[in-house]
Amino acid sequence: MKFQIEDVTVCFPYDHIYPEQYSYMVELKRALDAKGHCLLEMPTGTGKTIALLSLITSYTLSKPQGAIKLIYCTRTVHEMEKTLAELKLLHNYQVKHLGPAAKILAIGLSSRKNLCVNPNVLEANNRDSVDAACRKRTASWVRALSAENPNVETCEFFENYERTASGAVLPPGVYTLQDLRAFGKEKGWCPYFLARHMVQLANVVVYSYQYLLDPKVAGIISKEMQKESVVVFDEAHNIDNVCIEALSVSVRRQTLDGASRNISRIEQEINRFKATDANRLRDEYKRLVNGLALSGNLPGSDSWLSNPALPDDILREAVPGNIRRAEHFLHVLRRLLQYLTVRLDTEDVEKESPISFVASINNQAGIDQKTLKFCYDRLHSLMLTLEITDTDDFLHVQTICDFATLVGTYSRGFSIIIEPFDERMPHIPDPVLQLSCHDASLAIKPVFDRFQSVVITSGTLSPIDLYPRLLNFHPVVSRSFKMSLTRDCICPMVLTRGSDQLPVSTKFDMRSDPGVVRNYGKLLVEMVSIVPDGIVCFFVSYSYMDGIINTWNESGLLKDVLVVGYVSSFHLVFLMILLFQEIMQHKLVFIETQDVVETTLALDNYRRACDCGRGAVFFSVARGKVAEGIDFDRHYGRLVIMFGIPFQYTLSKILLARLEYLRDTFQIKEGDFLTFDALRQAAQCVGRVIRSKADYGMMIFADKRYSRHDKRSKLPGWILSHLRDAHLNLSTDMALHIAREFLRKMAQPYDKTGSSGKKTLLSQEDLEKMDGSGLQERLY
Repeated sequence: MKFQIEDVTVCFPYDHIYPEQYSYMVELKRALDAKGHCLLEMPTGTGKTIALLSLITSYTLSKPQGAIKLIYCTRTVHEMEKTLAELKLLHNYQVKHLGPAAKILAIGLSSRKNLCVNPNVLEANNRDSVDAACRKRTASWVRALSAENPNVETCEFFENYERTASGAVLPPGVYTLQDLRAFGKEKGWCPYFLARHMVQLANVVVYSYQYLLDPKVAGIISKEMQKESVVVFDEAHNIDNVCIEALSVSVRRQTLDGASRNISRIEQEINRFKATDANRLRDEYKRLVNGLALSGNLPGSDSWLSNPALPDDILREAVPGNIRRAEHFLHVLRRLLQYLTVRLDTEDVEKESPISFVASINNQAGIDQKTLKFCYDRLHSLMLTLEITDTDDFLHVQTICDFATLVGTYSRGFSIIIEPFDERMPHIPDPVLQLSCHDASLAIKPVFDRFQSVVITSGTLSPIDLYPRLLNFHPVVSRSFKMSLTRDCICPMVLTRGSDQLPVSTKFDMRSDPGVVRNYGKLLVEMVSIVPDGIVCFFVSYSYMDGIINTWNESGLLKDVLVVGYVSSFHLVFLMILLFQEIMQHKLVFIETQDVVETTLALDNYRRACDCGRGAVFFSVARGKVAEGIDFDRHYGRLVIMFGIPFQYTLSKILLARLEYLRDTFQIKEGDFLTFDALRQAAQCVGRVIRSKADYGMMIFADKRYSRHDKRSKLPGWILSHLRDAHLNLSTDMALHIAREFLRKMAQPYDKTGSSGKKTLLSQEDLEKMDGSGLQERLY
């Protein structure tokens, strides 16, 4: 369908549109017209992605004189592929109805591991190893050596790409990662470097958050992106945590030991070059004297990670004289390692500001602040000079130089925290020195300053007014949308007590109470007996999930434990399928673990159990992988139980330091932030159950604290609008009765288009008949 939003003709690839999708487009257009940033909360399952893509691509087509580029950021590769699939559908529709003028180039960009087609490179185990294996075949000095010695291995795909030069381009179209790999194999070109090259020419680029927010990656991939771009951060409810992680570094004893080995290896390489090619080291010294360490553009195959500091904070001057010679630089690194080793050898928790920490380094190790700032650039220059390709072996010394550069650059918004052990396991010595960033606005500020419009959107941004304070920006549009439904297909409930009227909660002083554990178990047993297909249970942490399962086992709720494992060359992997004495009469049980392979296998079997009609229960953890990226739509999730409120570990020294910073800098109270953070995680968990308006599901918030208004009010509006007063203070037997009634109601046929004035599917004719005010009346 095609319709007008003011002066923009929007092409939408479906015959009907939801009212909230239309409203979403209207608000998004307001932000684009104002060339400002916006916050938009859209309920899950209401077509947020296609609405956003339709509006922005149509906006560009309607204003060819001011064409804008769309940079779409996702959290996972799976979400990237889904976005590109939606965009491909939209693009085909636009070309069909608007002709060749609507053709665009859209690509997804990911790591070498996801794009490489060289089977020898893909044999590597992890991403860093794949990157190193690629560099061993594509670095400029390796290719120069192969011209003289045919036995030196190179990459035929990269060589073909380089020989084609400017002729290596992608024709218009939408390319998923699979499409890029297929195109690369067909042409014999390297898909990764082809995609890197085409990023600057593409109309739409879809890639990970880190490609914009992490300075080390953004400095290579995104530095040439034009200002006339619209940046979208999808599923951005945790964007503040992503920003903080991008500028934080942890150093352990293993890091120091590995860095010491790296330095010895670099020293050997320096001695080898002195004996065989001393001119190379002298040339590097001259460049450093003139401040030309990294001048000019390196070939894409030679580029390593960029400086970990933000672009505006990098010094644009010559490298200090005391680290220009390679052997002098290594001596500085050794002194730094000795200092960090001494600091890690402590029995007390220590917290220090970067200013005092740098002063301490200067006094005890003789390394000044300016030298620290240049550590990363100096290491980068030295590794290029020494022609080191196996970069995965040098991650430890890179981490040390990351730490040095950041601690020498920033004095505000950071803390140095040294912990001799994890407080949750005090009997195991595990010292860690952490440079912890507390200010999320630091990493995202260059994005806000550089690009025309930044769109932060998700299904769980409530309370939406806290994000501008956390990220320190001023949105021109900030809006939360409700979900228009022809039937109440969402049934949230707050369960505060068991059938025995004892309260339930995961508060620290209650979570181990036998009555709480028993009532949680009885709740699950009762629900599996009446709810069809899949049930997903979220716990507040892995430790609590393990503890409560063990307690259920000891009390007789668990009857059998079946352990299936296999031995690999590296470790023993156990897959546990726990068979519940009562639950097994109705459903199978699967558990998320901290091992990705085990969890993937458990998810696959869970879906198979639901598909064959056996039904299943999946135990998961808030803040885990499943809670963030896996959908339990349709029969895969008819009920989600959130056991407790997933607060962060409040004794964490890093969390306490961040809370103190937020209070002093942004006047955000500790309790307000902790509640906001916990409730957005809970909303993200229960939101997994409803992924479209034709779907239905129940949400049980099993903790007495949800009945309090100050907690409950932080949930998204689209959940609160369906949370009735009668569902706020339930016992297990009351929740059971409501669940039976809800499931009976959902089994009845209904009118998907809406009736009696409550229209939830709008046709092109409906939009033409209604003005904006009429549409709002229909929606609300």
